[in-house]
Amino acid sequence: MAEVILMPRLSDTMTEGVIAAWHKKVGDSVKKGDLLAEVETDKATMDLESYKDGTLLYTGTDKGGKIQVNDLLAIIGTPGEDIAALLKGGGGGAASPPASAGSKTAAPAAAPVAASAGSGAPAGLDLSKQEEVILMPRLSDTMTEGVIADWHKKVGDSVKKGDILADIETDKATMELESYKEGKLLYIGAQKGEKIAVNDLLAVIGDEKKVQLEKIVAASKNKGVAAPVAAGASQPAAAAAQASATVGTGGQATAGEVAHSELSVSADGRIKASPLAKKLAAEKGIDIRKIAGSGDNGRIIKKDVDSYTPGTAATGGASQPAPGGRPVAPAAAAGQVSYEDIPVSQMRKAIARRLAESKFSAPHFYVTMSIDMDKAVESRARINEVAPVKISFNDFVLKAVAVALKQHPAVNSSWLGNDQIRVNHHVSIGVAVAIEDGLVVPVVRFADTKGLAQIAAEVKDLAARAKSRKLQPAEWEGSTFTISNMGMFGVDEFTAIINQPNSCILAVSAIQQVPVVKNGAVVPGNVMKLTLSCDHRVVDGATGSAFLQTVKSLLEEPLRMMI
Repeated sequence: MAEVILMPRLSDTMTEGVIAAWHKKVGDSVKKGDLLAEVETDKATMDLESYKDGTLLYTGTDKGGKIQVNDLLAIIGTPGEDIAALLKGGGGGAASPPASAGSKTAAPAAAPVAASAGSGAPAGLDLSKQEEVILMPRLSDTMTEGVIADWHKKVGDSVKKGDILADIETDKATMELESYKEGKLLYIGAQKGEKIAVNDLLAVIGDEKKVQLEKIVAASKNKGVAAPVAAGASQPAAAAAQASATVGTGGQATAGEVAHSELSVSADGRIKASPLAKKLAAEKGIDIRKIAGSGDNGRIIKKDVDSYTPGTAATGGASQPAPGGRPVAPAAAAGQVSYEDIPVSQMRKAIARRLAESKFSAPHFYVTMSIDMDKAVESRARINEVAPVKISFNDFVLKAVAVALKQHPAVNSSWLGNDQIRVNHHVSIGVAVAIEDGLVVPVVRFADTKGLAQIAAEVKDLAARAKSRKLQPAEWEGSTFTISNMGMFGVDEFTAIINQPNSCILAVSAIQQVPVVKNGAVVPGNVMKLTLSCDHRVVDGATGSAFLQTVKSLLEEPLRMMI
């Protein structure tokens, strides 16, 4: 009997996965343990193994498609087996007439689509099951929309598997979207520079004689997709935009360029440009205000920056590079009000949401202590003479915290609600690692059982893979306590927001050489400040202070950590 495989939940925040690759195709024999597919989650790409013997009869989406957690991923059974009952609910209906390929303008082309949406488009059409449809993939757990940084294909172009269709700006990076289908690009759901929501219609690729384009477009509109560009409609508009962006070759701006430049400025004076375009312009030292935008409503996009030359500027030339040869962003004119509104990335939105929830749901209080690090400085120098890996002061702090948590289990706890507090008997310490536009928190598990050298090696490996986004879900989940270290930036003292469900987080500052009093004399000393943020629902002031006192005693006498 055929058996379904549902999209597994590969992390506590995962709501859907993107198929990075299929290692089996429909009709292939599959054995238990065979690698079935690679699934992209919010932070890693994971291998998915089959847990059934049989023949692969169905796949829920092609490479690049997304599937919600617990939705149908694959069906494995015997060749020729009837799986119609398992597929029930996939939608269907009579095909609508094909879209007119001879439309001359964008406005008339939209009319038949609107008519189709209003009459005869089946509400149950599941776009994720349509072979020719490419939906905007969800590339992280926080992503709700993507920005089309650039299209590498235009409507009417032939597309092969593996061709780059578009560059998509996500919450963590600008990623290339490869085609997993061969055919003609019949439709794009958003212009360059526009946003498109996750799961909305991104593109349609196939045979224009066979694809029920109007029915697909109508179904996407019923789901609230922004006004897209249909086959035959986008080409004249794109040609007009390209023509107006390239009129003239003189040293000053032509009429077409001036019009685009004016469109690229909003009513309040803000430059309308994609984040990628702004970044590239800054890196190249180009005044983005001088670039003609060819995107929607004159929005400046990546292609405009790449094709810009000083000879086509509306005024003046590009800014000069710095004396070292590195281009710098142009400065605002003296006495002129200047600012830039930057769209909030999806990662930044997630950080804002989660930290706001933590800050305003958990009653924080803070305990700060100054630590005499003289003996730690001395011990570290001696240990590093023989250690197989370089030991950092952060490793000392992590080890001291791990030992102290075993002595103060209330600090190693989580608030589960009004009825329960979970006291963790194991010690798994999260270490905040800064990455581009945000941070991740890989976890050192059972830290109390590990020596300094083992902790140091593990932290270095986790941090390196976090920055390259190669962590697996098990490596960033399940912390019982968190450490945030800003000492490398010379920070004297700071407070951190609790990384829930942890009840505490330790903020580690820089080691400062300051005058201290020892044996009645003022002498130079190495002092580091630690600030413990506590959730008062779980940890009281006396409990947090006692824990921090234990950490202090361990760092001031490092040999005690080795016992």
